[in-house]
Amino acid sequence: MNFRPCIDLHQGKVKQIVGETLNEEGKPVVENYVSKFDSKYYASMFQEDKLVGGHVIMLGDGNQEAAIQALEAYPKGLQIGGGITADNASYYLEKGASHVIVTSYIFEDGELKKDRLNHLVETIGKDKLVIDLSCKRKDNSWYVVTNKWTKFSNIEINEVTIKEMEKYCDEFLIHAADVEGKRNGMDEALITKLAKWVTIPTTYAGGVRSLEDLETFRQLSNGKLDVTIGSALDIFGGDLSYSEVVSYCK
Repeated sequence: MNFRPCIDLHQGKVKQIVGETLNEEGKPVVENYVSKFDSKYYASMFQEDKLVGGHVIMLGDGNQEAAIQALEAYPKGLQIGGGITADNASYYLEKGASHVIVTSYIFEDGELKKDRLNHLVETIGKDKLVIDLSCKRKDNSWYVVTNKWTKFSNIEINEVTIKEMEKYCDEFLIHAADVEGKRNGMDEALITKLAKWVTIPTTYAGGVRSLEDLETFRQLSNGKLDVTIGSALDIFGGDLSYSEVVSYCK
């Protein structure tokens, strides 16, 4: 089990927000934390702690400059997501990203766009691609959600889907969007299922808030899944010690 750090960017600043509030019309985005430090500061921290495979997520427009600063501060140490397409993926790899993370580009109108996925793989290679299968519960199952977690696709997260998607990518990133950013605990059922299904590196995000949660996560996943933590960390305004998490996962 590895700890994968994150740098979430909104309006050019490092923030922790409740992701599902991004597209709620007429309502302000719920911000858990706005950092006084820039993206380069966090990238350098993660490099110093030898944390590999963390992700930089651009939440909307106005974040490209901050994202590039992070990638250049820690070359090949970070992945990048948010608005990635076949047209710009190579650019971010050239700027220092180890992988690009893609969701909405390959899921449109509730369907998986195989032509776009194949084009992306042909453009950058399977080994540089992370597919984001962030999901929400519906009808006692989990379905991929897109457009900043506001739209359900018809892609159910199950063993068949996982096996098929593994053919196209190097890793998965999976946010449990129902619990992400809320500090109310993990989706333990999803963790257990993913650990049984995946055979490639997979990072889970959502609801980890203590070292006890980390131990529960390790047991539920049998160490097969990696974990990322945002709002709960003290470096993002929470109570959970970043340094203790790093030590625990090492």
